[in-house]
Formats: sequence, structure tokens, C-alpha cells
Amino acid sequence: MHPEGEPLRNKVAIVTGAGKGIGRAIAIAYARAGAAVCCAARSAADLQGTVDAITAEGGRGIAVVVDVTRQDAVHAMVAACTEAFGGLDIVVINAGFGGSGQPIATSDPATWRKTIDTNLMGAYYCVQAAVPALQARGGGKIITVGSGMGHRAIPGNCDYACSKAALWMLTRVLAQELTPAGIDVNELIPGPVQTEMTMAAVASQQLQDVALRHEWFKSADDVAPLALFLATQPKRGPTAQSFTLARREI
Repeated sequence: MHPEGEPLRNKVAIVTGAGKGIGRAIAIAYARAGAAVCCAARSAADLQGTVDAITAEGGRGIAVVVDVTRQDAVHAMVAACTEAFGGLDIVVINAGFGGSGQPIATSDPATWRKTIDTNLMGAYYCVQAAVPALQARGGGKIITVGSGMGHRAIPGNCDYACSKAALWMLTRVLAQELTPAGIDVNELIPGPVQTEMTMAAVASQQLQDVALRHEWFKSADDVAPLALFLATQPKRGPTAQSFTLARREI
């Protein structure tokens, strides 16, 4: 790690979904910026790869296996983080499920439930568990990883779109509720990223949307600078805002 470029020195972050893709890229970027990072996901093997990448560069990271749909597991995740690093300053709510990719009439109710449980209830559990730890530090940052599909109606994959629309409302309500505590809450919309989940969704649409053909299909590493920007904003900085890397209007 490079001491001269560590805007997150002495900060502690939790990143969910940190085993691969966007979450892994953000976790590594935060560690390079000086933060101690609690890397959380369901796969122990994937998480170990992220932590190994962090420690190989001299950073600090721990792996916590967690299913964000389980409230007890999420509370245990926050407890493990604060025990290991002494507090919590930043929470990136990134763990997600891509949904059914099906129109409403033919969709599977069980998949709908899994999508809502992961993308919305998982975020709720993370926030509820993390807020006391953030308050104990006098404030902090919560970053929800949203989607343009939560702002703009697109046929198909309605379960995912509804979960992300609800997450955007959760972000705004949280921002209002947590302002007195000095906790800023913002949404990060990556736009299309070359991950297994996103590219499968794009393929299912067969690029029917003309605007999608001209989108920026970025790598996960391309998302990390915006996540770092949001984490390094001053206290009482932007809150209840949506920041997007999509090229088209969301």
C-alpha cells in the first residue's frame, strides 16, 4: 500500500458481495486507500481471494462468510468487523441477486421472494446492524449499489427492478433519518458491468434497447473510483443522492 495516497487511512469499511465483481474491486480499492476492510459474501473461497489480494499489497482485510438474508448473520458480520478493527466508518451494500429475467405473468414467485429478500431485506438488515457502530464513530457513509432499472421501467426482470426501486427509496429515507447522526447515505449506479449477472441480463434482452447498444460496458475496476469518491466526501457531504456511471439517462 502507498502511504502518500491513503484518503481512507484509519477508516474501517464493510463491503458485502466482496467475493467477486464490483464488491471485490471496491474492497481492494478501499484497502489501497488505507482502509481496513471487512470483506463479506457467501463464498469463503471467493472471499479468501479478495483478502489475499489485499494482504499481498500490505493492506488489512478479513473475510466474513455471510448470507445477507439472515438477520443474525448480518449482525454477526458487523460484530466481527468491529471486533477486528475497533469500529466502523463505511458500509457498501453491494450483495445482490439478479432476479428471474422473466416477465411478470410467467415469473416464479419463489424467485421474486429471493430477489426481494436479497436486494431489499438484505440491505435493511445491513443498515439496521451497522447504524449503531457508525453512530459510535460520530458518523459515516452508507453506499447502496443500485441500478438504472430501479429508476426506469424496462420490460422483463421486474422482480430485480422492483427490488432496486425499493432500495433507492430506502436510501433516501435513511439519508433523512440519519442526517442528525452525521451519516450520509447515497446510491451508486454502476451501469452495465462485465460481470456474470449483468451480462446474462443483457443477453436475455438481446440488446433490444437501442441505447443499450451504445452503453459503456465497463469492468468492475471502473466502478471503484466512484465508490472511493463517495467514501471520501467530507462529513455532511452529499446525501440522498444517486450517482451513476451509466451513459444513458436512467
